Amino acid sequence: MKVIYAKNYEEMSKIGCELIVKQVREKENSILGLATGSTPIGLYKELIKENKDGLDLSKVSTYNLDEYIGLDKDHDQSYNYFMYDNLFNHVNIKSENINIPNGTNDPDVEVIEYEKKLREVGGVDIQVLGLGANGHIAFNEPDLELNVPTSIVKLTESTIKANSRFFAKESDVPTTAISMGMGSIFSAKKILILISGSNKEEATKYLLDSNKITTNNPASLLHLHHDVTVVIDESAVKVK
Repeated sequence: MKVIYAKNYEEMSKIGCELIVKQVREKENSILGLATGSTPIGLYKELIKENKDGLDLSKVSTYNLDEYIGLDKDHDQSYNYFMYDNLFNHVNIKSENINIPNGTNDPDVEVIEYEKKLREVGGVDIQVLGLGANGHIAFNEPDLELNVPTSIVKLTESTIKANSRFFAKESDVPTTAISMGMGSIFSAKKILILISGSNKEEATKYLLDSNKITTNNPASLLHLHHDVTVVIDESAVKVK
């Protein structure tokens, strides 16, 4: 696991973007695994700049980690809406190459079909992740057992509370989602995890300093992957 400390959020975003740009320049038809949430927004802004400056993304394909169950793709809090608003509407990735779980399809069917697509492409080339305050990645929450394939997941109270800031009230937050499982994430050839926010410090310290893995901190299992880069905004998470 390679760890890079950035002096602030902007530098973290630029470093993350540089790794994506390097991947695309080496392989123009790269398959990118993308994440939502506040952490990767800066990376997406940098990627938009790179695209405007000549980085061709027309042959790139993307697969998103997750989506709320029950939200239409045009709902302003769906992850589909988030991705188009923060990235896809501003770059030349073709719509037919964009893959996001459909939260309004039969979820039992959707998880099987989405996992099948991931397996058919052999996993993504580089998977972008954020880190939850409790150590979750995608919607793989701390638990005794974790899902291997793309699955239907029940959101924990802490995640619902954390996500409630995006909704009018906490009761509006969906309680279930479709999410890549740990096996789906680990099928990526490379993993890039971005960490920013003072509430991530405890989970980050365990990830970096404990020399242990546990399903109570799903991100700690990334130590088992062969190619992981962690980029930390040290102005928000002072862990060394």
